[in-house]
Amino acid sequence: MVTKSRIQNSILNIVTGLGGYIINTVLGFVCRIVFIRCLTAEYLGISGLFTNILTMLSLAELGIGNAIVFALYKPLAIKDESKIASLMRYYAKAYRIIGIVVAIFGLCMIPFLGVVIKDPPNIKENLYIIYLIYLFNTSSSYFFSYKSSLIMADQKNYIVTGLNYIITTLQSMVQMVYLLITREYMGYLIIQTIGIFTYNLIISHVANKQYPYIRNRDILPLDKKERKSLTSNIKALTIWKLSGLLVNNTDNIIITYFSGLVTVGLSSNYTLLSTTLSSLLNQIFNGITASVGNYNAIESNNKKVQLFNNINLLNFWLFGWATIGIIVLSEDIVKLCFGANYVLPFNIPFIIGINFYMVGMQDAVWTYKNTMGLFRQGRYLLIVTAALNLIFSILLGNKWGLFGILLATSISRLVTNIWYDPYVVFKYGLNISPKIYYKKYIYFFIILMITLLVNVYLCSFIQFNNILNLVEKFIICIIVPNLIFLTIFYKKEEFKYFLQILNKMRFSFNKLLKR
Repeated sequence: MVTKSRIQNSILNIVTGLGGYIINTVLGFVCRIVFIRCLTAEYLGISGLFTNILTMLSLAELGIGNAIVFALYKPLAIKDESKIASLMRYYAKAYRIIGIVVAIFGLCMIPFLGVVIKDPPNIKENLYIIYLIYLFNTSSSYFFSYKSSLIMADQKNYIVTGLNYIITTLQSMVQMVYLLITREYMGYLIIQTIGIFTYNLIISHVANKQYPYIRNRDILPLDKKERKSLTSNIKALTIWKLSGLLVNNTDNIIITYFSGLVTVGLSSNYTLLSTTLSSLLNQIFNGITASVGNYNAIESNNKKVQLFNNINLLNFWLFGWATIGIIVLSEDIVKLCFGANYVLPFNIPFIIGINFYMVGMQDAVWTYKNTMGLFRQGRYLLIVTAALNLIFSILLGNKWGLFGILLATSISRLVTNIWYDPYVVFKYGLNISPKIYYKKYIYFFIILMITLLVNVYLCSFIQFNNILNLVEKFIICIIVPNLIFLTIFYKKEEFKYFLQILNKMRFSFNKLLKR
């Protein structure tokens, strides 16, 4: 019964995650089009900049959430309500402190907004009031949403995800109608605040109802040993995640400094596609993490290596295919949805696609790194990644503008975690030489570049209207990359492995229909 319950929860989590994400993404994309049609590019730049600044301020949370969720798995499995309540009380106290810290540091950032935004945007609203609304939305969430972690740790992520998508969908629909009627940005923000606050209150109520014991008054505090263990994990996870946030969330600030808010808005139309695809594909890899962890705990080293190779091929196929779509289709999508004035040179979607591929190709490595508990190895190197990204962004951004800043991100990743994380997994986790991985990584990249050239060449003959161009290029990007990948990999053991999984799934589905 326990196994069946886990399977059922996993299916619900994946289906809810993928289905809800697709629906919400489409609606969000439509909402963005309405946003751009109703408001100027300055508003888009303000949204991107303030979101990045507040994400940077949220560094205080790094590690705590993951460490607590990890600590909750065993107590939930054995139904140790006392331990769960103790962990949640510790979690609640930590998150209240974080919320206050974020609010204080956010207020301290106000005098520096004029330094980052050299040219004040041509808007009628007060820039500082807009920033304060963003700050309130971020800091207030810490006082409620931590309870969602308990629900997710209990394998019921579908509750959190489903509720989030329902609230976000309703919020987006109201925002679109409001913009079309009033074309007022302030009301748009207030609707967003109401949506966030509503979600936080509901998810807190759900957690209180399903786990009433977390509200008991006589909850015992965690003992010293448990607090020390949690602190150790938090430190390791904080350092491990730090550079990722710094690398991913400093670009808009630097772009604003060198090129202005309008360029942030223009580039965000392109990065929207890559972040959307990344989040969608990550739903798949997040769904297999627990299974990989179980597999690595009981199987031989040879089987672990084989499974890694299988996942790595899937990793390349999905992210390689998506990369080609980003590079080839971005210009046509932006032109059709936002207008020709929002189109950037080809080198911008190309470098965005390369950054997308470099991060995406790490998913197999990171899945193994996390499930093997290899948090401490290389944790300080990640700080180097962030530092190099900042240095290269300033140097190259001053010379080449937006392209230079995006190129700096690629370089900083390439010289640090792109090679080191696989090294850690293979040397300390799989106990074999990482040269095998490096050779395959280069092999995959060569295949990607050849496939990209073929697609660009074929699409260069398409010269019709905007809609027809996009449709025909889209068809080419679906058929050609998969045909090339299939020709190259169909005899590989890794490909046969996924064929067997598909056959098993088809058999199970047919058996279910006969019932």
